[in-house]
Parts: sequence; C-alpha cells; structure tokens
Amino acid sequence: MLAAGAQKERPEGGWPDFFEEVEVSTLDFRLIKQLWMFLAVAEEQHFGRAAKRLGMSQPPLTEQIKVLEQSLKLQLFDRSRRGTRLSPAGAAILPSVKRFAEHVGQLESVVREVAAGQSGVLQIGAINTAMLETVPPLLNWLKETYPNLTVFVREIDSGEAIPGLEAGELDLAFVRLEGELGSGISTMTLKEDRLAVAVSVDHPKASLPRIRLKSLEDEQLVMSSRQVSPVYFDMLVSICRSHGFVPRVLHEVRSVASQVAYVSCGQGVALVPSSMRKLAPDNVLIRPLKEKVTVVTAALAWNDHRYHPIVAAAVAWLKARGRSS
Repeated sequence: MLAAGAQKERPEGGWPDFFEEVEVSTLDFRLIKQLWMFLAVAEEQHFGRAAKRLGMSQPPLTEQIKVLEQSLKLQLFDRSRRGTRLSPAGAAILPSVKRFAEHVGQLESVVREVAAGQSGVLQIGAINTAMLETVPPLLNWLKETYPNLTVFVREIDSGEAIPGLEAGELDLAFVRLEGELGSGISTMTLKEDRLAVAVSVDHPKASLPRIRLKSLEDEQLVMSSRQVSPVYFDMLVSICRSHGFVPRVLHEVRSVASQVAYVSCGQGVALVPSSMRKLAPDNVLIRPLKEKVTVVTAALAWNDHRYHPIVAAAVAWLKARGRSS
C-alpha cells in the first residue's frame, strides 16, 4: 500500500470500527459482528480470551454466539469443563469465515483511506516475475505522481487476470497474455524473450550449442500449467505443432521457475525464456533454440469497459516508457 489513512486504535483482533459507525439498511452488520466473534472464539478456543481480544466482557460474547447458532441452526462449539472446541459444523464454516474476515479487513482499509482524503484506490494483480521486475517502477511513478493514491498489489496467476478484470476486482494485471481476449480486455506487451530449452547437465542434448525444436518430440516436457496460464500454454503447444509434433507433457507446473526446478530434479526438459539462464542452478543449462521463436514474458491487461483515470494514465506512462527503452 502506498498510502495509509489514520485508524482509530482498537483491541488487537477486534472487529473493524466501521461496524460501529456505518448504518446500511441492506447489510446485516449484527451478523457480521457475530461472525467476527465466532472467529475470535474459534481461534482462541476460550470465551474469556476471545472476549478480551474483542474488547468486551464475556457474558455478551457468549450470548451473541448463542444467537448466531440459533440464526444458523447450527451448534458451532462443543463446550465442556475441559474447554471450548469447534464442533464439526463450526470447523466446516471456519475457512469461509476466515476468508470473509480478510475481505472485510481490506474493505475497512479502503473505506478509511478514501474517507481520510485519499484520491482513489488502484487494485493491481501480477505474476511473481512481474512483481520483481515490471511493477516496482510503475509503483514509484504512481507514488510521485499521485501521492494520495492507495495501491493494493497481490500475486495472481495469469489465468486469474481476465475474471478479475471483468469483475472489477482488478484494475491492472501484469501477466503472460497476448492476442485477442474478448470481453473488452485490452493487452499491451511489455517484455518479450527468445524461447530456449532447459536441460539437466547430464542430458544428451546438454552438449549442443543450439537445440532444434523438432528434436524435442520424444522428450518429456515440463510446461507451465494451462489452468494457470491458458494463453501461454496454448501458444507453446501451437509452436510445437507448427514444427511437426505434439508435445509430450509430463508435468504442468505453476511458474517458469518451477519448470526449471523440475528439470533440476531430472523430471524432463522445458521450454523457457532465455533470460531464465540468470536464475538456473548449476545442474541446469539453458540452451537456445536453433529456430528464432519469441514469446511474451510480461504483458499489461486492463478492462476497457471499466474506465479508471489512473489506469488510463498508467497505460500511457508504460507505453511511453516502452518507446524510450
């Protein structure tokens, strides 16, 4: 986050203060507070400690948990002289309540920062490599240009970009995407690299200065998962088909770094960007292809159907930066 609004102190682990301040007829804030109480008791496994954490006395907490159980028609805790433990029903809903609490916490931050005079909020999703290389310069520019802007950055897979942009959960996505994506999603290539082959040092092809793509037809390949990055996966398969073979995929993994790690463990060979030679361990060699095949390693995506002035400015800045580099 680039800027933070002031927050009123509250007991650590307590519910967000805006539960006390906001009245919205369409939301049941009593239920939200009760779920927050449930989470505290579930984590503390003790009503007294949970009450202290929430900044309240124990009897009202006990009463509110009973009201919640009656509303849900579920027994959430097993109570005995030995202590308080989650019931099977309570354990079943706990993961969802935790996710809900995380979202509410983020909502509180956004509400408070906007209320404190922030000029806007920008949600950015990025793959790991983009978070290391591409996103930081943009964040520095945003901080200088829009000092009152609040920016949230979170790691995503390339496959999460389009749904996130369509739903408005993301304003900008830095991922491996290219081509026509439909649904008003626009992309801009930020970085390209030549495709190469990662092989273990004891592989028969390790001694070759360059490797023909066609020669990989009998090799077991480690590929970036189609579920994570469908466009990138389909593009690599299409390249292989255009050179006369269907790739034999042994493993689908979540990142290019994972591809290299699998090769390091003797689990096949991998088609990776040439720049991965900087990160390859000693037992993995990155050999260039004889053919010149270029792939997009980083692209910016945004939703043209959801106008955001900061998005437009960021796109323009990245375009200008690309022309000058």
